[in-house]
Amino acid sequence: MDRQKIVTFGEIMLRLTPPDYLRFNQTNLFRASYGGSEANVAVSLANYGLQSEFVTRLPDNRVADACIDDLRRYGVRTDAILRGGKRLGIYYMEEAAAMRSSHVVYDRADSAFDTLQPGMIDWDGIFRGASWFHWSGISAAVSAGTAAVCAEAIAAAHAAGLTVSCDINYRKNLWKYGKEPQEVLPPLMEQCDAFFGTDDEYEKVLGMQLPQFAARDTAYRPDTAGYERASAEVAARFPRCRSIVFGLRSVLSANHHLISGTLYTGGRLHSTRVYDIDPVVDCVGVGDAFVGGLLYGMAAHPHDAQFALDFGTAACALKNTVPGDYNQFTAAEVEQLARGSVSGRIAR
Repeated sequence: MDRQKIVTFGEIMLRLTPPDYLRFNQTNLFRASYGGSEANVAVSLANYGLQSEFVTRLPDNRVADACIDDLRRYGVRTDAILRGGKRLGIYYMEEAAAMRSSHVVYDRADSAFDTLQPGMIDWDGIFRGASWFHWSGISAAVSAGTAAVCAEAIAAAHAAGLTVSCDINYRKNLWKYGKEPQEVLPPLMEQCDAFFGTDDEYEKVLGMQLPQFAARDTAYRPDTAGYERASAEVAARFPRCRSIVFGLRSVLSANHHLISGTLYTGGRLHSTRVYDIDPVVDCVGVGDAFVGGLLYGMAAHPHDAQFALDFGTAACALKNTVPGDYNQFTAAEVEQLARGSVSGRIAR
């Protein structure tokens, strides 16, 4: 396998989390870490042995230096990170427990990424030697400027002959600049070769009606005929897109989830097993782990769609078991789970 270079683009933030499941009003301490959808994907890809390069804009200060050092620790290339702007974005994460939902508060207005504009990034240089470009709907939601940079990057990726993928990543609380996601995202998606999203995201952004994923145990079987029809509908609307992925999740409680997924490519739907995650340690970044696993499978095994889906879903399952935004597993560990090793016994 060639060591392919995959470029991801988005905002990375400082994550502040109260310890021990405390609420914001209970704590005087926060655990600090870093994360952001596209950065999380880049870390997964580096963990699996691919060249991953993360592109963003960060301020020129010591906290941003520490953020870059954190990415480098995982092997992510950071040479293309642009320095400038006022501040690093922050998000506060109150962790879920039992019937209590998690809660996120964003503090990212006027961040270095928020004020990014077209023409600031040398996409032609960044894409030299790359095979794939990945972005998400979060980057298009942050500001009109970052949405325009997404369009600029996609055009440059096409000119360089790269495959382009999009994670829909609908976040209703981010769209604050006078545009709706239904207005901004579809024109950008028209230029992409692969889509990733949850059933809920496809419904909200594209106005689709989808089957319900209502798993309560691993014996559950998704409505594959329904997801095949929905995938074919997406393919007809976006003829450039060759791969359409649905991430499926059933939430029984904050700490008990069931997950699966589908991948439609070449006119055929692939499905995979249902994983029962109990307890969920941290569900932040699990969709990014799913995407990172699928991107690895698509890039490393381009003619084996079933491998890509199985690997991505196993990666998603494993991410639920570790705290923080980043997935912490090697390709060998993910493949072991994908092959059916779910015992949880001590590995000696």
